[in-house]
Amino acid sequence: MNCDMGELPEAIADGTQEALMRSITSVNVACGGHAGDERTMRTTIEQALRWKLAIGAHPGYPDRANFGRVELKLTAEAIADTVFEQVRALAEIAARCGARLVHVKPHGALYNQAVHSREIAEAIAKGVARWGRDVVLVGLAGSPMLDVFRQAGFAVAAEAFADRRYEADGTLRSRKFEDALIRDPEEAGRQALNIVERGVVSACEGTEVPVDAKTICIHGDTPGATKIAAAVARILRKAGITLFALSGSLRVTGDS
Repeated sequence: MNCDMGELPEAIADGTQEALMRSITSVNVACGGHAGDERTMRTTIEQALRWKLAIGAHPGYPDRANFGRVELKLTAEAIADTVFEQVRALAEIAARCGARLVHVKPHGALYNQAVHSREIAEAIAKGVARWGRDVVLVGLAGSPMLDVFRQAGFAVAAEAFADRRYEADGTLRSRKFEDALIRDPEEAGRQALNIVERGVVSACEGTEVPVDAKTICIHGDTPGATKIAAAVARILRKAGITLFALSGSLRVTGDS
C-alpha cells in the first residue's frame, strides 16, 4: 500500500499524515513541484523512517496553483528537467536523514498524461535516469507507460487505486466528476480486496475491469484518508493478505 504525502502542511501539523502511516507500507513524497518544500520533505521522511516505510519521490508538474492536476504543455526536455530536479532534491534530503529512495511515482496530470503519451512517459524515465536507475517506477496497471519504463531499464510496479473509480477502459475517472473519488472506507476496502484477490476493479458503467497490480494507492488528500487507509489495511489483513513495502527486488523477479 502506498500513499501520496508531504503535500498538505496542515496534515503534517495536525498529525493526520503520521496517523496515515500506521496503515501503509510506502510513501510517495511531494518534492517541490506541485507541492512540498525542504521542511515538508524532511518531516515526511523522518516520519516514514519511524514507521519503517519505503520512501519514494512524487514529482509532478511545477504548478502549485492547480496542485499539479492540470495538464501543462511542456516540452519533453522540460519534463525531464523538472522530474530530475525534484527527484534530486528529495534524494539529497533523504540522504541527510539517513534514508534512500526506493521508488518514483509521477503525480496528477503528469501521471495521467503518461498513461496515454509515450513521449511523456519517456521524458519521465529520462529525468529519473539522469539521477539514477536503481529505483522502481510506479505507473497505472495495464497502461503502456509501464512498458516505456521497462524499456528504459527500470523495474516497475503496476498500481491500482482503492480510493478512485475507473472508466471501462481501465483509466481513472476524471476528478471533474463528482463520483471520481471513493470516500466510503468500506467500499475502498472492498475495491482493494477485489484488486488483490480477483484482479478487478468496478468501472462506472457497472462493469468490471481487469487489473494486474502490485501496489495499491490511497491518496493522502482524499477526504477521510486516515479512515480509508485503516479500513483497507484491516480488510486486506483479515483476508490473510500480507502487505509489503515497494522494493528494488522487483527488478530481480521481473514482476510488474
